[in-house]
Amino acid sequence: MKTTILITGTSRGIGKALALHFLSQGVTVIGSSRKTQSELTHYPNFFSLKLDLSNSKSRATAIQQVQDNFESIDILINNAGVSWGAPIEEFPEIGWDKVMDTNVKGVFFLTQKLLPLLQARATKDNTSRIVNIGSIDGIGTPSFETYSYGPSKAAVHSLTKVLAGRLASRHIIVNAIAPGPFPTWMLSTGVGGGGDVDNTDWETVGRMNPSGRVGTPEDIAGLALYLCSRAGAFTVGEVITCDGGSLLK
Repeated sequence: MKTTILITGTSRGIGKALALHFLSQGVTVIGSSRKTQSELTHYPNFFSLKLDLSNSKSRATAIQQVQDNFESIDILINNAGVSWGAPIEEFPEIGWDKVMDTNVKGVFFLTQKLLPLLQARATKDNTSRIVNIGSIDGIGTPSFETYSYGPSKAAVHSLTKVLAGRLASRHIIVNAIAPGPFPTWMLSTGVGGGGDVDNTDWETVGRMNPSGRVGTPEDIAGLALYLCSRAGAFTVGEVITCDGGSLLK
């Protein structure tokens, strides 16, 4: 029985790393993004989905595509997210609306509409999984002036526990990962790389972390694999950090 996984935000960063890992394992990956995902479309087991989580019409169209092409989904990874940075005196209302609509509201309503597919093959001994990608900024104080981002990720962590309590009896296990510093476009914009991931000085960024480095695809994929495998079948409603000790510092 082949596994089918839907991952949001697979055009770059953590979502892309997760998609590449599961694709390499032969898993059927439905990858959603607002942008083209040319590198992933080379895989025969990849299904590309255009989705703007903050837009209800885009969500409805994407969900219909999934329903038309798949009878079930075994794993949902809610990874897509946005941030907004500005000094506190200048922080705009749209910086709250865009971030909360994408990171919290979009995650909830996508999950809600996909529940029938997640339940289709789920049993007590073979549960479906949901993994929400939060952030250490939803646990500690963010380093940057991204006033809506940390609260949005704290809401994701809380939503994870609420969903876990409601869905475990329906054989859907929900957990969250709170990543720390990874070489992503979002972090690159914050540390002065301007979004140029390849040319950002990640060694310098990593030296500020107790582990002496930023995260790798293997770090995030390994934890996701645990939560999506038999090994994590009795772990419910947890928010697990993946930060190399950043919060301890």
